[in-house]
Amino acid sequence: MTTTKLNGADYLARTLEAYGVTAVFFVPTILSRALYEMEAHTGISRVLTHGEKAAVYMADGYARASGRPGVCMAQTVGAANLAAGLRDPYLGCSPVLALTGGPYNWSRGRNYYQEIEDFPLFKPVTKFSAQVTDSGRLPDLLAQAFAISVAGQPGPTHLEVFGHSGEDVEDGDVDVPVPDAQPFVVPAYRTRAPNESIAAAVRLLATASRPVIVAGGGVRASGASAELRALAERLNIPVATSLNAKDQLPGDHPLNVGVPGVYARASANQVLLEADLVLYVGSKTGNQVTLNWQIPPVSTKVIQLDIDASELGRHYPDTLGLVTDAKLGLADLAAAAEPDGSEHRLVWLRRAQDIVRRWRAQYAEVMASDAEPIRPERLAAEFTRHLPDDALLVTDTGHSGMWTGGMVDLTKPGQGFIRAAGSLGWGLPATLGAQVAEPGRPVVLWTGDGGLWYHIGELETAARWKIPAVTVVNNNRSLNQEINVYSRAYGGSLHGRHGELWHFRDTDFAAVAESMGVLGLTVTKASDFESALEKALASKGPALINVVTEIEALAPRSTTERAAASEIAAS
Repeated sequence: MTTTKLNGADYLARTLEAYGVTAVFFVPTILSRALYEMEAHTGISRVLTHGEKAAVYMADGYARASGRPGVCMAQTVGAANLAAGLRDPYLGCSPVLALTGGPYNWSRGRNYYQEIEDFPLFKPVTKFSAQVTDSGRLPDLLAQAFAISVAGQPGPTHLEVFGHSGEDVEDGDVDVPVPDAQPFVVPAYRTRAPNESIAAAVRLLATASRPVIVAGGGVRASGASAELRALAERLNIPVATSLNAKDQLPGDHPLNVGVPGVYARASANQVLLEADLVLYVGSKTGNQVTLNWQIPPVSTKVIQLDIDASELGRHYPDTLGLVTDAKLGLADLAAAAEPDGSEHRLVWLRRAQDIVRRWRAQYAEVMASDAEPIRPERLAAEFTRHLPDDALLVTDTGHSGMWTGGMVDLTKPGQGFIRAAGSLGWGLPATLGAQVAEPGRPVVLWTGDGGLWYHIGELETAARWKIPAVTVVNNNRSLNQEINVYSRAYGGSLHGRHGELWHFRDTDFAAVAESMGVLGLTVTKASDFESALEKALASKGPALINVVTEIEALAPRSTTERAAASEIAAS
C-alpha cells in the first residue's frame, strides 16, 4: 500500500494497476498526466485509438475476453461519442469503465467552445454514473465504479472527471493510500438459491416430458460450462445456447441443438417449439433469443435461473425463479436431481437429435460447395475445421452474427466466442481489445465489409501496437443483409437504382491492410482458406484475410421467421 501523498493523476494510474487494469484505450486529450504516470510507475499499456467508439469497443472486447473491467477515456468534446459506444457493452452486460472530462465550474452553461452537458447521456447506457468534482472524491468513486461494474449482472460505469481533460482532478492531492492489489473480476460475488427453490425446480425437471435448457451469457460469465454439461448429461436434456453462451457446450456434443431465436439455427428453434419446460440459465428472455417471444410460446412453463432477480418471469408468466449464480445454481440442481435415463426422456432426446441431423443434412451440400464467389456457409465450415483449438472467435452483428451463430461449430474445449450485442463495426476494435487482454491466445474476427468500413482505421492501431489478431472479412461488396428489406420497399423485386442503397465499391482490403502495415491476404477459392489462416496466424502480427464471397448469399430465413423452423420438422 502506497502511503505517500499523491496527486490525482498518480493516484489514478497506480490504483488502476492495483485494480487489475493492464491497458487503457483512449482518444486524447484526456487525463494526460495520469497517462504519463502510467508510463513512469506502472505496466499499463496506453492504446491510442482513432475514435471514441473504437476506444469503447476495444475496452469492451478486453472485458469480455478477460472478465476484468476494460477502461476507455475521452475528453469532454468526445464524451457524447463515448456514450454512444457504451450501448454495446451495456446491452452485452460487459464491465467497462468510461472516464470523460467535464465542464469547468466557471464555464458550465456559458457557450464555451465545444462544451455541452454530456453527463445525462450516460444514464441510459451505464449501471452507475457519477461526477468526480475534485481529487478528494477520486478514491471512493473510482472504487465504487469498479465494484458496480462487476457486481451482479455486469455492465458499464462512468466517471465524469472535472476539467475538459480531467485536469481539475489530476492536479489536486489525494490523502488516502493507493489500495493493495485487488483485481476486480466477473463474477464478483456468488449468491445461492434456497434449498426449497432448488427442490421445486428439480421436481419440475423430473416430471417434464420435453425439457430444454437455454444457456445464456451468465453461464459464460460465471465460468459454469462444466456444470451446464454435467446437469444436461445427468438428466439427458437437450441444450440450446444463446450467442453469448455459444462456447459453453461443444457444437458437436450430442445434447447441443444450436443457437435459438433470431441469429439462430433452425434446429434449436424447432426443439424449443416442441418443449413443455424450458430452463433458462443466465439468459435474458429478450426478443433475440426467443424470436420475439414466439420460441418458446409465452404459455410455456419456465424455470429461470439468474443472478438478477429483476429478470425472473419478465416475459414468461408461468415461471419458477431462482436467484443464484449460474455455476452454483447448476451445481445445486445436479446434486439434488436423480439421473434420468428413462425411456420417455430418451425418446425426447432422440427426437431432438433427429431434428439436428435433419438440419445438418439440409445444409451439407452448400457447406461443402466449391462455388466462386465463395458461399458464406462454406466459409463457416472452414472456420469449424481450422480454428485453432484455443482460439477466441469474435463476430460482428448482422449477417456476421447469423453466419457464425448458426453455421460455425466450436468443438474444442479451449475455443471461445464473443459477439457484438448490436453495433455494426464493433468487431474490429473489440477484437484488438480482446487480443490485448489475451496476448498469448489466437483471436480471430469474422466481420463483413460493411462492418469493417466503420472502424477500418484501427488496422493502423493493430500495426502500431503489433497486435497479432486475425481479421477475416466476408467481403460481398455490400450490405446484403438489406436485400429483403429493399425488395419489400421496391414492391417485391429489386429494380431501378436500388444498388445505391446497399452496394459498395469492390475494394481490395488486403491491399488496404498492407498500406497500414498489416499482412493482407485474399482468398477467392474456399480450398485456399486453410493455408491463408495458417499464414496469418504464423505471422505473429496483425493480419487480414479478404474472402471474396457471393453478394446474394443470405443467412437462412429460418433465423428470422418462426414458421421456417417447421421446415426442419417436416423435412
